[in-house]
Amino acid sequence: MPVLPLVIFIVALALTFDFLNGFHDSANSIATIVSTRVLSPLQAVAWAAFFNFVSAFTFGTSVAGTVGKGFVDTHIVTVYVILAGVVGAIVWDLLTWWLGLPTSSSHAIIGGYAGAAIARGIFEHGLSGGMHALIPGKWALTLAFIIFAPLIGLAAAFLMMVLVYWIFQKATPVHMDSWFRRLQLLSAAALSFSHGTNDAQKTMGIITEVLLTAKVIHEFKVPFWVILAAHAAIALGTFFGGWRIVHTMGKRLTRLKPHTGFCAETGAAGAILIATHLGLPVSTTHAIAGALVGVGSVQRVKAVRWGVATNILWAWILTIPAAALVAGLLFTLIRLGNPHA
Repeated sequence: MPVLPLVIFIVALALTFDFLNGFHDSANSIATIVSTRVLSPLQAVAWAAFFNFVSAFTFGTSVAGTVGKGFVDTHIVTVYVILAGVVGAIVWDLLTWWLGLPTSSSHAIIGGYAGAAIARGIFEHGLSGGMHALIPGKWALTLAFIIFAPLIGLAAAFLMMVLVYWIFQKATPVHMDSWFRRLQLLSAAALSFSHGTNDAQKTMGIITEVLLTAKVIHEFKVPFWVILAAHAAIALGTFFGGWRIVHTMGKRLTRLKPHTGFCAETGAAGAILIATHLGLPVSTTHAIAGALVGVGSVQRVKAVRWGVATNILWAWILTIPAAALVAGLLFTLIRLGNPHA
């Protein structure tokens, strides 16, 4: 396939992944506000999609830079490596969506990208060349945030719950609900905003690296049209939603009320914005799941359905290697058919 049509195809595929990211992760933004019946599902997805899009104009492109050139040695990257990486991420996302598991699209894309790069490194330089395709620097902190993001979300939500109970200790449940039904609109907006500003940047990084590899652009600088396209795609994905995962996040993990939903969303948004400020691609799924466990455990430890939480944890652990394996196998097939891939 000639380079330019292939580049256009990969850009379209990356935007499809971005749409699926929004579709897959929309539950993270809306599950709590739907579960507490503050908004209807349609109102909630429209609210979340709006804040996914407006986040395009904030926080810069540092996460895009990390994804595009911070994990993989760009000297080994070809358009075929990126193609295999994106397809690997899409396959894992669709599989976990079908199973109703709230896994990380963020880790799927970096896992897929890494797996394809390792496969090419092996073809070019033998087994030892595979791991040399990766840049260790950002990996350690990004992998650490698999643990830190849910813990930050958990701690922030837990502390907010304690503060809320202290402030409203003399209030009736009806009075509390009337306040937090309004406040939850703000917390849901904050979570959707943080989701958009971190997750859309991952696709921006991949697209920019494709354009750079194909010499369409000559430096790693995210074009404005890529910023708009990535945020539009994730917003549309959020609007169409992922209702299987809403059920897991909003009802099966712990029972929610408006004040617990507010604390969970605010805690998760804080964790995601910290990571975005550090230029790290973090999982919104991890952050909100940790926050939900935090608000559930304040009420009582048994309020958290630990069996569901354990299944989610296993899906987190498997995401990077599973997406890497799919992408690596796909690149191997491409390379066998095209020795120059």
